[in-house]
Amino acid sequence: MEQPFLTRRIYGLETEFGVICNTLGHRRLSADEAARHLFRDVVAWGRSSNVFLANGSRIYLDVGSHPEYATAECDDIDELIAHDRAGERIFHDLAQRADGRLAEEGIDGALYLFKNNTDSHGNSYGCHENYLIGRTRELGPITMNLVPFLVSRQLICGAGKLAPNGEYRVSQRADHMWDGVSSATTRMRPMINTRDEPHADPGRFRRLHVIIGDSNMSETSTWLKVGSTELVLRLIESGTALRNLALENPIRAVRELARDPFGRTEVMLATGRTITGLELQQEYLQAALDLVERTGDPGERLRAVLGLWERVLAALEAKDMTPLEADIDWAIKHKLLRRYADRNSLPWTDPRIQQLDLAYHDIAPGRGLFTLLEARGAVSRVTDDETVERARTEAPRTTRAHLRGAFVTAAQAAGVDYSVDWTTLKVNEPPPRAWRAPDPLAKAGTEDSLYLPVLCKDPFAATDQRVDRLLELLARTRPQDV
Repeated sequence: MEQPFLTRRIYGLETEFGVICNTLGHRRLSADEAARHLFRDVVAWGRSSNVFLANGSRIYLDVGSHPEYATAECDDIDELIAHDRAGERIFHDLAQRADGRLAEEGIDGALYLFKNNTDSHGNSYGCHENYLIGRTRELGPITMNLVPFLVSRQLICGAGKLAPNGEYRVSQRADHMWDGVSSATTRMRPMINTRDEPHADPGRFRRLHVIIGDSNMSETSTWLKVGSTELVLRLIESGTALRNLALENPIRAVRELARDPFGRTEVMLATGRTITGLELQQEYLQAALDLVERTGDPGERLRAVLGLWERVLAALEAKDMTPLEADIDWAIKHKLLRRYADRNSLPWTDPRIQQLDLAYHDIAPGRGLFTLLEARGAVSRVTDDETVERARTEAPRTTRAHLRGAFVTAAQAAGVDYSVDWTTLKVNEPPPRAWRAPDPLAKAGTEDSLYLPVLCKDPFAATDQRVDRLLELLARTRPQDV
C-alpha cells in the first residue's frame, strides 16, 4: 500500500542571477559580455558554459545571459539552504576572478551579481523549486490544491520589490505570472510548469516544478518557502479534504495580493465567494496543523517550520511587521528602505531608494546590503558559514548527488574526458593503457561495460556498485595516461 505522503523527498533550487558590469572610462559591457567574462574560467576547464561541479550542482549560462545555479539533490531542507547559499559563493568567486582579468586587460570595472528576479527593463528571471512526487499521483489534484497556496505564499516569503511608482510589493515575480499551470516557461510563464522531465525513473517519479517563487536572500525565507510547500504537499498526498479554494482568476489574484503586505485584499474563488490572502494562508496552515495532529510528529525541522509559519501569520493578522524584520525578506528590506527614506526625507520614488532596493540583492559579501546585515547578526539564519563553505565542495551524502560528485572529482583527478548530467555518468575516452589493468571486480567478457554510460535513475540512491567500479578504475588512472 502506498504511503499517504512522502516522508522523504528530494528538493532542488534553481536560481538565475542578474549580472551587470560597471566600468569607468570604458564602453559599458553588455550583459552578454559580462556573463561571458564570468564564465571564462568555467569554459577553460569544462569546455562548456554548462557544467556539473564536485558538490553535485550544475552551473550554466541560461537564456538572456543569466548565470544559473542548480543545487544538487537534497533530501533535507536545511541542507538545501546550505547548497543554495554555496551557489552564491561560487558565483562570487567567479566574479572576483573576472574582475582580475578585466584589470589585466586595462579595464577599470567590476561585475555585480544580483539574486533578484527583475531588471530595469522589466524582464523577469526566476528561482525554480523542484519537489519529487510519486508517478502514481494524479497531477491535476495536486496542482488544483497547490495553486491557491502559491498565490498567497508570497505573503510569508516574498523578496519584496519597490515599483517605479514608489509602491512597495511583497513579491518580485507576481506581475510576471501569466498562467496557473502550463508546460510553457517564458512566453506564458505559469506558476507550476508541467513539462515532464523527472530526472529520475519516469515509471516511479515525477518532478513538480514550481516557478512562481522569488529568489530569497534570507535563509529563513527560503526555508519557510520550501518547508511550507512540503507540508502542503503532504496534505494533498494524504487525501485531506481541503475546502474548495480554487481561485476564479489566479493571475489577477497573485497581482492583487502582491500589493497588500498584510493580506487583507479579497480575491474571488471559483465558487463565487471571496477570501483574503491572509485567510487563504490561515486555511492551509490550520490544515497542516490538523494533519500533524492526526499522523504524528513530522520531525523537529518541520515542527519549526510550522512555528515560523504561525508566527508570520500572527504578525500579518496584527499588522505588525516588527516580528518579521529579521526573518522575511520583504519585511527586512522594507525596514531598510523606510529608515533611509525617513532619515533623508526622500520620497519612495527617489532613485536612491530604488538603488537600495537593488543593492539588497547584491551577493558580494561586505557590499550587498543583505550581506552587511548578515555579518552584523541582524538577520536570522538556518545554516552557518562553515556548513555553507563545506557545501561548496561536498555533495549531499544521502542522495544521488553523492555519486555524481564523487565521479566528477575522480574524473577530473584522472584527467579523463567525461560527460555527466542529472542521471548519467560516462567516461568518453578511457585512457587505454591505464584501463587495461586487470579489474578484480569485473567478470570475464564484461570489461567493455565499464565504458558504457551509468544510468542513476533513483535520486534517493547514494550508493551504486557500478559507480564504485568506475571510481576504482579512475583511481588507478594517472593524468599522464590520457
